[in-house]
Amino acid sequence: MKSLGTPPAAGDVAIRLDGQPRTLAADTTLADLVAALGHAPEAVSTAVNGEFVARHARGRLLAEGDAVLLFQPIVGG
Repeated sequence: MKSLGTPPAAGDVAIRLDGQPRTLAADTTLADLVAALGHAPEAVSTAVNGEFVARHARGRLLAEGDAVLLFQPIVGG
């Protein structure tokens, strides 16, 4: 994963992660991003472009302009 302020290289995509700009390699999946940020897959919930993404569906590639949110899963009872 690229750090902030690193100029994008050919094939990189720009996304927003929790409202902040981020540049990633074009082949980055949502699962890759969660892992690169140091989160256990079951420790966070995810949404892309306002739509919840279940853990089993995190193999999707992130695309230019995607807005990604990570949040704590809510458990009720």
